[in-house]
Amino acid sequence: MATSLEKWVEKQAELTKPDKIYWCDGSEKEARKLIEIGINEEKINGNPIFSKLNQDNWPNAYYHRSHPTDVARTEHLTFVCHPDKETAGPNNNWMDPNEAKAKLTKLSDGCMRGRTMYVLPYTMGHPDSPYSKTCIQLTDVSYVAVSMRIMTRMGKKVIDKIGNSENFVKGLHSVGDFDQNKRFVMHFPQENFVWSIGSGYGGNALLGKKCFSLRIASYQGKKEGWLAEHMIIIGIEDPQGKITYVAAALPSACGKTNLALMQPSLPGYKIWVLGDDIAWLNIGEDGRLWAINPETGFFGVAPGTSMKTNPNMIRTLKAGTFFPTLFTNTAVDTDKIEPWWEGLDGEIPKNLTDWQGNKWDPVSGTKAAHPNSRFTVSITQSPTISKEYNNPKGVPISAIIFGGKRSTTVPLICESFNWQHGVFSGASMGSETTAAATSKVGVLRRDPMAMLPFCGYNMADYFKHWLDMGKRIKNPPSIFFVNWFRTDDKGKFIWPGFGENIRVLKWLIDRINKKISAKETPIGLVPNLSDLNLEGLNIDKNNLEKLFEVDSQKWQEETEDTKTFLEQFGDRMPKEIWNELSALKKRL
Repeated sequence: MATSLEKWVEKQAELTKPDKIYWCDGSEKEARKLIEIGINEEKINGNPIFSKLNQDNWPNAYYHRSHPTDVARTEHLTFVCHPDKETAGPNNNWMDPNEAKAKLTKLSDGCMRGRTMYVLPYTMGHPDSPYSKTCIQLTDVSYVAVSMRIMTRMGKKVIDKIGNSENFVKGLHSVGDFDQNKRFVMHFPQENFVWSIGSGYGGNALLGKKCFSLRIASYQGKKEGWLAEHMIIIGIEDPQGKITYVAAALPSACGKTNLALMQPSLPGYKIWVLGDDIAWLNIGEDGRLWAINPETGFFGVAPGTSMKTNPNMIRTLKAGTFFPTLFTNTAVDTDKIEPWWEGLDGEIPKNLTDWQGNKWDPVSGTKAAHPNSRFTVSITQSPTISKEYNNPKGVPISAIIFGGKRSTTVPLICESFNWQHGVFSGASMGSETTAAATSKVGVLRRDPMAMLPFCGYNMADYFKHWLDMGKRIKNPPSIFFVNWFRTDDKGKFIWPGFGENIRVLKWLIDRINKKISAKETPIGLVPNLSDLNLEGLNIDKNNLEKLFEVDSQKWQEETEDTKTFLEQFGDRMPKEIWNELSALKKRL
């Protein structure tokens, strides 16, 4: 007798018509086999799915070149299909679920012809965790199967766990023919189902990532009383060996991965990584807020990653365990057969092919690696992985950090007055845009909690959910705001960032432990300069003061801009958020 899962797979196969169906078991042997298939059999745009890189310098590393039109998340083609538009909210593209299914049924008819359908059984979160979820993704490309094995806990046991239940998250993915006019990523939160066609790029194709772990999971969290967040999870160890766990939300390309894998400059401090992208936050049996990372890998932006900016990530990429490491859309040094990107250490290699496979000329004015080129690597290869990483309960969170990329206005660090004020600060946060989303670079874009592209329901209801969570948590974590990107009059960054950010985190820990006071400003609490460890830093006094300056005029403009942004949510916006905005205006 076929199980619910087998029937569902059969039904999708009838629609997509693959030549064969292969059920993955998540083993190392299988991963090697899939890579061989990607090297010798499957192609995208005439290129093999994988090519082998220099195994001496980059052990177990492989290169993948995506379709040239398929290099980033396609937010304008990403839909959240609740039965009504209001539930999806102005933060999402909405389509009626029936219309969406009719459209995708037509596009998916026979889309896997000539290919293999890979059935990927996986869990998000440790299988023994009360917070984990069982999932199945179907795909027709070995790149996705290998990537999902790196990024999730994939294996036969998941099928046993599902048994005959219908309670699993479903994902149907096909690259189709890469036609941009036939490219869609559709989410059906009521059914825990994601349907994606026309793209092989990370966030559109690895459905366990943003699609499930954030868009679907955020809606599950609202119904079940937890939060799915675009956050890193780190443990900060002080010289006495005490570890404080922190979750931090920063929009794409704002130093999130660098923070997660920081090599601290202050002696005696260590940063332990539990996750660099997604956190699921639950209220534990003790009433505190606990976090798990549902993923098992890093899917990071390559350009700018170096021994100077993120030495621990370079070490992770070169660790070469039984998990392969994938590089996507970087340049390739053809003499050494190695990945290369802007910002990597050392001289620019003499012979490079660019991310599209053409010989690269440094005088061309183009970048050799795509600005959003990526690496996919197992977190288990990280030299700084936390010993609590596999703890099914997760870790207790003492502070939440929000941040963004702002050249002016926002101080280096600012502590919220309380949970409600912190939620308001998170709701109003903005960042100067990057290449990870297909839009203009350098424009201020409001991105509440770094979740604007990933919240699977109306953001006004999401803020309400945050406020409600705060009422249920015993001693809610303190909420802080950071901005490493403030510039001086010449447009240069004032704060050195990277490993020096430990100085800011030290202040944050001292505040949590009530060891120091802080200076009250209209926007929150900022450090007294005497409480910051600035030893060995060469920042002149004027610039130092500028880092913490709260310019009343600029903040009045900021409140107007925030008001305009929040008004789009209409009557659903919680009154507490409006109260916080008017209180801020009064203080200014």
